[in-house]
Amino acid sequence: MVSYLDVLTILLIFFIAAAAQLPAHSPAPPPIDSPGPAPLDKAQKILAQRGIEAALEPRGLVISLPQAILFASGDDRVSDGALPAVEAIAQVIRDVPNRVSLIGHADSVPIHNRRFANNWELSVARGLRLLELLANRYAIPESRLSVSSDGSNRPRGSNETEEGRASNRRVEIVLLAE
Repeated sequence: MVSYLDVLTILLIFFIAAAAQLPAHSPAPPPIDSPGPAPLDKAQKILAQRGIEAALEPRGLVISLPQAILFASGDDRVSDGALPAVEAIAQVIRDVPNRVSLIGHADSVPIHNRRFANNWELSVARGLRLLELLANRYAIPESRLSVSSDGSNRPRGSNETEEGRASNRRVEIVLLAE
């Protein structure tokens, strides 16, 4: 019995000593100009050729679609007029293996309708409708997609002006840097 406990104690000390020698922080992600994001560079160029703006950021390739293009005011149904742009984006997404995050954003004006209690619900519902469209109509595997909502917490413009509020109402499609 004593020998068994001695062995367990020695193993425990070994694992604690090994863990103490691990780096204290995780390695930094590669810079944007490293070889890793080359598919994102290519995707950005293809989108630009199709008239869709996308920006390379440390988190990945960000395609910001204003609410006015995708949805009617206060609604989460993707408009028919948005389908050509969504299809062009879906074609690019299919060619890049990276995960995709759909992030809903809103302005700070409280919503007043029967379907949504607040801007959080509206912006996450818009991300979900876009996920459903990408998965069901354009065959993007759901396992590659995620949805989140920033509500009105990450404004792009001032909520004091109509132009600023309009720029805050958007859905970002982010091809994540991996």
